[in-house]
Amino acid sequence: MRVLFALLLIGLSLPLLADDHLRLYQAAGWPQQREHFNQALDAAQQRYRSTLPPAVFQALVDNSNRRFAAAAIDQRAQNSLRMELADPQPALAFFESPLGRKIVAAETLATRSDQLAKYANGLPRTDADATRRLLIRHLAQAIPAKEAGAEVSLALAGVAADSLSQMIPGLLGGGQAQGLLNGQRERLMAQIEQDLDNTLLHVYRELSDPELEQFVEFAQSDAGKAYYRAALQSLRAGLAVGMSTNELEPAPQGI
Repeated sequence: MRVLFALLLIGLSLPLLADDHLRLYQAAGWPQQREHFNQALDAAQQRYRSTLPPAVFQALVDNSNRRFAAAAIDQRAQNSLRMELADPQPALAFFESPLGRKIVAAETLATRSDQLAKYANGLPRTDADATRRLLIRHLAQAIPAKEAGAEVSLALAGVAADSLSQMIPGLLGGGQAQGLLNGQRERLMAQIEQDLDNTLLHVYRELSDPELEQFVEFAQSDAGKAYYRAALQSLRAGLAVGMSTNELEPAPQGI
């Protein structure tokens, strides 16, 4: 399971449009998902402490902490959302609605540390009738869930590649590491696709069929397509996918 991801120098002088982008970022659950991502990252670092040589472990932690600093993720993701989504109002209205809040609650629950630990060995198979399975299939085709999962995997692999390059200078130079990782994107998406419907059935299990249908309708609408296109780009920007550690700017103060 993976997830999903500005910072603003917010002041009274910022235009209303920028404020709406920030409200959307918050209403759609990005801060909670970023927090859950960082918690999972911390837990993973501790698991590797006893299995990696000290120098390798420290390089991995340093690169990880720099790339995934909370304020840096927020800034990159929010800046991207502003650039990629011209009109945040339709998506904001959806995610601030009762159904939108229920969807965000389901998504943030799924990435909470206790839930990740509970289902570490895989999600249970979810029974559903033909109508619900059809709705879930439409949803899987409308939202970039497998794409987002692949980007998270690539971001994490990028940290390992950068750390290896630092430990063995010249091994993967000139952006070669990031290029190799980007070539794995399709393979990762294909892997996620294999169990995607069951994952979505689990995540959105508390939504009724009519609520799920409304969700699909939003995701398939012009406004929904615009939001999810922008959201995927913002996730990539937030996690600095395709960027080497040396390309990252120092983390700013958080929101």
